[in-house]
Amino acid sequence: MKRLVVPARFKVMGGAAAFVLAVAFARCLPNPLFTTPFSTVMVTTDGELLGAKIASDGQWRFPLSETVPERFVAALTTYEDSRFYHHVGVDYLAVIRALYLNLAQQEVVSGASTITMQVIRMARSNPRRTYFEKIVEMIWAVRLELRHTKEEILALYAAHAPFGGNVVGLETAAWRYFSRHPEDLSWAEAATLAVLPNSPSLVHPGRNRLTLEERRNGLLQRLHETGHLDEVELQLAMLEPLPENPKPLPQNAPHLLETLTANAAPGAYRFTTTLDASLQRAAGDILVRHSEILQLKGINNAAALIIDNETFDVVAYVGNSAWAVDEGHGYAIDLVHRPRSTGSILKPILFANMLDAGEILPQSLIPDLPTQYAGYIPENYDKNYRGAVPARMALAQSLNVPAVRMLRYHGVDRFYDALTRMGMSTLYRSPDGYGLTLILGGAEGTLWDLTGIYANIAHAATVLPYSGRDVQRIPRVLAESSSETNMPQSISTGAAWLTLEALVEVTRPGVEGNWRNFGGSQNIAWKTGTSYGLRDGWAIGSNAGYTIGVWAGNATGEGRPELTGVTTAAPILFDLFGLLDHAEWFERPDFALKEVEICKNDGYLRNGDCEIEVAFAPRNSHFESPSSNHQLVHLDPTGQWRVHARCESVDRMQHRSWFILPAGQEFYYRRYHTNYRSLPQYREDCLSLLSESDTSSGPIDFLYPNTGTKVYIPIDLSGERGRVVFEAAHRDPDATLFWHIDERFLGTTRTFHEQALDITQGLHTITVVDEEGNRLSRAFEVLARGGP
Repeated sequence: MKRLVVPARFKVMGGAAAFVLAVAFARCLPNPLFTTPFSTVMVTTDGELLGAKIASDGQWRFPLSETVPERFVAALTTYEDSRFYHHVGVDYLAVIRALYLNLAQQEVVSGASTITMQVIRMARSNPRRTYFEKIVEMIWAVRLELRHTKEEILALYAAHAPFGGNVVGLETAAWRYFSRHPEDLSWAEAATLAVLPNSPSLVHPGRNRLTLEERRNGLLQRLHETGHLDEVELQLAMLEPLPENPKPLPQNAPHLLETLTANAAPGAYRFTTTLDASLQRAAGDILVRHSEILQLKGINNAAALIIDNETFDVVAYVGNSAWAVDEGHGYAIDLVHRPRSTGSILKPILFANMLDAGEILPQSLIPDLPTQYAGYIPENYDKNYRGAVPARMALAQSLNVPAVRMLRYHGVDRFYDALTRMGMSTLYRSPDGYGLTLILGGAEGTLWDLTGIYANIAHAATVLPYSGRDVQRIPRVLAESSSETNMPQSISTGAAWLTLEALVEVTRPGVEGNWRNFGGSQNIAWKTGTSYGLRDGWAIGSNAGYTIGVWAGNATGEGRPELTGVTTAAPILFDLFGLLDHAEWFERPDFALKEVEICKNDGYLRNGDCEIEVAFAPRNSHFESPSSNHQLVHLDPTGQWRVHARCESVDRMQHRSWFILPAGQEFYYRRYHTNYRSLPQYREDCLSLLSESDTSSGPIDFLYPNTGTKVYIPIDLSGERGRVVFEAAHRDPDATLFWHIDERFLGTTRTFHEQALDITQGLHTITVVDEEGNRLSRAFEVLARGGP
């Protein structure tokens, strides 16, 4: 038999053709297969949907999920492609059967499309059905099977299958039709969604409902026959109602979704958050309810944040009191990240840092009297002065003048650095640019940063020695992010606990003010803040479990007479705490504290002449300030008059330790402390024999001007030059003071020691003298005229 010899050129041509076909086959499939846009989706860690944004093409199309629920897979393969796991993209038996039926019927009655081929058809935007198109689908389907696993192909189908209207994809359909995650679908629901892509127009109330039900029940019967459902499950599944109109998707944290979308990397469409869905919904409802009341007062916006102190997970995030692209109230703005004036909300941070620095103890008296620093004149909110007040009370009552004095002692630079270390990201100016106003709202902060700082204080109070947890933390709202930092803890455990103890004493608003009378109440360390001009109301608080931050105000920055932290933000804060489980109070960290003996009256170290009590201080602090407000006083036998050795024999004297404040502080202090006893006067026969050392304490003090004061003389509306009022205090309420300016006599005052003066520009000295010859002088400077 003669062998057939194939010419070499034909072998080459055949090989070349085979190579071209192989290359064409390898490259026939686009990569990526789908280029359609996705919706942006936000979920909880357990998969519950919090919100979504529609895709740019107007379709609700959730991003690809790596897994497809088993019930839907069983329903889909049973209905569409029973040999899905046994073919390579094309079911040739189904193709032969389809050709036979189509030729016999003289029309297309079967397409023999596998699930893989349907994926290809969707990727090609569902072109007109022709035999050529079917061949292309087959070729691409085989190529798709070579590129992807069966599970990946099912995931592609589930993400891109149409389910009626603008609902695309299994996950979208599960939420739109049944308000649940695909994993939670019943057999009836899974069967309904399995038959829909074949005829998605069936899901319309009043149209083809019977056909949809027949197809669903038929599929359920087949699933029963294949062993997926027992008889009882089948009967119950057939009784389930069909879905109605697509339900609106939840919008539980729309501002957070917008913020995450704006800051996301390209291609990021799914955000898994740390939020607790039920808590998020309840928190949003509380803000809506309070905002409806606040709107009547012209206060349109509020925001809130709840942080788990242990994990630093953000469990609730309400970016604004409403969600709308509105006519001017700013409801579309995420106010959690919008910088606003801090008011007094930074005071606890200064308190804690000063404890660690050994500059104060909670009981230490801080002066509270008229104060001026280089033209800056802070005032307390109630316009009153208390003379001197314990540091913890100054914090609890949010007194401005003691806070400014504390910051001046501590140093603006040091406090600025501490705020930066603790996570305050909005300090855009230098420390000198803020000055002492930093503690009273001169800077802006965000609710995110400030609530995180308070959470760090609460967390620090629970840190055990050698636990490895003594690092600075940052809040996290994305589950895949970390809350850990490389920075050491900024506030010690002892200082944190002492600060929280002081903040428990802040008076609560409304009926919450009687919280101690109710057995179910819990300790909450909290603080409010109100910005200058009544533009911002803050309230931030912690218990051992959570830290909550609330801001209220107007996104436009408008102030309102009733816009204070206590009246606007605080009621929201305590309602939010009412959503949380009761948390026990922080245990006292004895390992992080030390005991010091202090004078009970002023909170400074004992000096031998005072009543002693024990106070706590951070263990590594070095508080070394002895009391200067106690002195040993020598009295006559009656105990009424002061005497000395030149006018009374020592054996007749009474010797007592006396708590005495400087004259300026005493002037205001005794108004609030009726048990305060001023230093007794010297007996008349002892006055002429006094030495300079006997009068060193000085009975006179200036309330204004302070040391180094620079004065502007105002110009009134009529254009006339105004006057500046100087004020002094004397220990003896009945004392007469003689006033002099630059050695020129001005006049006398009694009881109320004030002088209104018109003084020329330049350096001057004011002097007051009492009837016993005690005198006090103070230099000041009058600057160029102020006013318009």
